[in-house]
Amino acid sequence: MRQLFLAAGFVLLFGWSPAKAAGFQWATAPDPEDAPLQVAIWYPSPDPEMDNLIGPFDMNVARNGAVSGGQYPLIVMSHGTGGMALNSFDTAIALANAGFVVASVTHSGDNYRDRSTSFTRQDFVDRPRHVSRVIDFMLAAWTGRQSLDPARIGAFGHSAGGTTVLIAAGGIADMNRVSAFCGTDPDDWGCQQARQRGSIAPIAGPPVSAPDARIRAIVIAAPALAVAFQPAGLTAVTIPVQLWAGARDDIVRDAPLFRSLLPAPPDYHLVPQGGHFAYLSPCSEILDRAAPEICRDADGFDRTAFLLLFQRSLIAFYQAHLH
Repeated sequence: MRQLFLAAGFVLLFGWSPAKAAGFQWATAPDPEDAPLQVAIWYPSPDPEMDNLIGPFDMNVARNGAVSGGQYPLIVMSHGTGGMALNSFDTAIALANAGFVVASVTHSGDNYRDRSTSFTRQDFVDRPRHVSRVIDFMLAAWTGRQSLDPARIGAFGHSAGGTTVLIAAGGIADMNRVSAFCGTDPDDWGCQQARQRGSIAPIAGPPVSAPDARIRAIVIAAPALAVAFQPAGLTAVTIPVQLWAGARDDIVRDAPLFRSLLPAPPDYHLVPQGGHFAYLSPCSEILDRAAPEICRDADGFDRTAFLLLFQRSLIAFYQAHLH
């Protein structure tokens, strides 16, 4: 009986829904202004889960399974620079198990295969549009669209993905400020990357704005380019925001500044010992050999244990604000 009460308290504390299997499928969303977008989709499914090797990851999902009946919130995921749709697959599975549909886009022009727009202004013009095109596709063309509640849409972004969803949520990013910042802080990681690619100049240009009023709540982990939103570029972001920053993040050092730029205090979490990539799924041996920089954490930091806490908090946040 004590265990039963503890379990019930756990549900109330973290907002978990009854357990469901997670289905998974690939889809392609049209983008009339560029190439079609690869989208990974996780969703509640009545079909049995099996271990599947999908990309470099082992996923316990019902691949191409049916979509469970119901009306589910939609979460759109945006990865960081050079990433892919599967970067946060375990968080997507946790969301699907809790009764969400997750659509994660691989950003054309800024992914592990194609870096043609990485560290340019164009990247942040394209990325928020990709988020909106994925929402369009999921609501109008996805085979499981009848199971979506169009009034309950959220977004999640890591690193450049955090910047992306802030723009999609109403933020206005002034890339001229980024160009000026790189002139005075050449040791910044992003500025170094841009300089190596010869793209400091292409960062500059008119402010970037691409609000999508369908998005009702966002979670941003290690969001980049706080300087682009200073001093008042986030005044129109009035939806609920959960913000995560790592105390050991050497790539994006200014993520905590978003607290003061947002018009209302976000649900803020500072992660002790957390580095920039702490929010990504634990790496397989294949990925660890190919990209050790995104797989390895500070001594004493347990990414798997942290992600369990991160996912509980993220799910509880979405359940509180997408109701």
